[in-house]
Amino acid sequence: MTAGVRRRLRVLITEDTRLRSNTLAALVQREDGVQLVAQATTGRAVLAAATEYRPDVAVLDIDLLGIDGLTVIEELRALLPRCKVIIVTGVIRPGHLRRAIAANVSGLIVKDVPGKQLLDAIDQAGTGARVIAPQLAMAALDAESSPLSSRETEILQRYAGGYEIPEIAAQVCLSGGTVRNYLASATGKLGARNRAHAVRIAAEAGWL
Repeated sequence: MTAGVRRRLRVLITEDTRLRSNTLAALVQREDGVQLVAQATTGRAVLAAATEYRPDVAVLDIDLLGIDGLTVIEELRALLPRCKVIIVTGVIRPGHLRRAIAANVSGLIVKDVPGKQLLDAIDQAGTGARVIAPQLAMAALDAESSPLSSRETEILQRYAGGYEIPEIAAQVCLSGGTVRNYLASATGKLGARNRAHAVRIAAEAGWL
């Protein structure tokens, strides 16, 4: 490589719809400074593609099928610590935004952002800079903190994922009775009618 010439950034794009994914891919492919190495539409596909192609920057939809975007970030950090992550979202859930910022993402932008701004965000992420859309930053600041403990959150997340109490108990190395107690505590703190209602309240607030 010639001295002073920066290599092209290797970019992974993840979108939950194939049409938008292809639109973003076409945009990136026209840019000289970046190289599209993979596309994905699910959380699992992101992790598989990241392992194979080792991108410099991953552009992630926060709402993915299977594994959600925030969980993908955590696993992606373990796989590729140097990979920069830009979160793209169409729905403002303050709790999710706060978690994304706490995860130290390199970018947080809205889905309808002009193409040039997305490319600028990718370029800045590649240099180590951070880009957060003002409206998303304000929404994150306005987010209420979760009343749930980390253990209550973990167990409610697993319950939301469809696991039965015995399965959760085995996963977190607790008794079934203790798991029920945590679920009851979470339900009470959220003022929910039942466990399903507690899941809905926490998910809508961005606490799961």
